[in-house]
Amino acid sequence: MRPRITISRGKDGFFQIWLNPAGRDLLVRELQHLSEQHDHFHIMPEDMEPELPARNRPYEEGDEVIEWGKVLFRPDEWDARYYPHVMDDAEA
Repeated sequence: MRPRITISRGKDGFFQIWLNPAGRDLLVRELQHLSEQHDHFHIMPEDMEPELPARNRPYEEGDEVIEWGKVLFRPDEWDARYYPHVMDDAEA
């Protein structure tokens, strides 16, 4: 079975990721591959053959489907240097 991944924001603004087993496995595999050498992957419509294909059919009426995005790996050292404002006070 091919991966089925739907990312949406509901009417109340709540963020959801809907996955079938193949979609879950693909998302976990992409997350586990993130490293300092491979620091991001793309989420795009499934017909574009991205690393993580997103479907455009909402599960719930009124949901806003999110087909485009990027997941970024951010080691603490990088954020402390380039984006210190995102670090907790104790870590900055």
